[in-house]
Amino acid sequence: MRALLVALAMLPGLIGASALAQPSEQEAQERLDAIGSEIQALSRRLGQTREAQDEATQALRQVETALAETHARLDAIQADRRRLSDEIETLESARDALRAERAEQVEALNVQLDALYRLGLSPQLKLLLNQDDPARLDRLQTYLNHLARARNARLDEIARLDAQLSENHRELQARGERMGALADELAARSAELAERLAERERLVAELDARYSDEQSRLARLNRDRSEAEQVLERVREELARLQRPPPSTAIERTRGDLPWPVQGNVTSNYRRGDGVHYNGILIEAREGTPVQAVHAGRVVFADWMRGFGNLLIIDHGDNVMTLYAHLQQFGTGVGQAVSRGDTLGTVGKSGGHTTPALYFEVRRNGDPIDPQAWIARR
Repeated sequence: MRALLVALAMLPGLIGASALAQPSEQEAQERLDAIGSEIQALSRRLGQTREAQDEATQALRQVETALAETHARLDAIQADRRRLSDEIETLESARDALRAERAEQVEALNVQLDALYRLGLSPQLKLLLNQDDPARLDRLQTYLNHLARARNARLDEIARLDAQLSENHRELQARGERMGALADELAARSAELAERLAERERLVAELDARYSDEQSRLARLNRDRSEAEQVLERVREELARLQRPPPSTAIERTRGDLPWPVQGNVTSNYRRGDGVHYNGILIEAREGTPVQAVHAGRVVFADWMRGFGNLLIIDHGDNVMTLYAHLQQFGTGVGQAVSRGDTLGTVGKSGGHTTPALYFEVRRNGDPIDPQAWIARR
């Protein structure tokens, strides 16, 4: 812990030793983005002070981080499969239309060939021998020329349609092969997910078994909260040190009207929860349910933190931040601007939580405040 505090003390020099001139908007943004990476590095070092001697907790971090990546990859695979399925459907519709058009062209060509057949095997010879009516001769020659041009046009169109059908077939084959590869990857990732979940359950059970009574469990939760508070305070301090603070998003005007980050039952209220849940609310929801940003802002933290699991923090300007914890996976990263309603991730039970839920917290000037005073009544 002492090494961590030394590292924390050095950070103001890294952040405050900038030019005396006001930074440009781009420079300020780059600095803001860099803060997120520095805070996440601090969070890792903070956790490692005890986790280095706690193999089960360290393993839990690794497993849950891998689980988040696996869930994200599974979602990406499913999105690719849906996109490919749509493309295949479009290609199949195009193929059917090309086949129908080709059949029409072949039928029209057959009509033209039938007309030529009725004229006999050598219509040009008939023209030469039948010279008693020059006007009729001229009309017949014009008709033959028209048939020839029409026949050639049909043949050219059929050749073009054949080329398009060949290209369509190649594209369908390529999409089919890609779909097969995605199916194989999906099966492999699903098997990996099952193994990771089983490993996580084992680790959570091992950690829970260490606390023989409620008092020791609460002591662990309070230690987790103490460590988390150090990181959260660091986030606030570094944002406050910016020469150009994060822009206002007028979040103060929305108090009492913010949307819920996820719909579900509140199982732990502000100042009534245990450990890290003491400063916010816990909303139970189905695992994998999308979690939405309650207001515009910028992501300043997105990483695993002891007690919180996968934790995402948004800075909204005006010294207001919102926290979203126990995520199954992240849908955005540090430095990303988000708007109200954007998906931040999905509900999970990371951090060793036993049931899927979202922990939601609001902080102003670094101090936690009751989230239910800010979000709309239901």
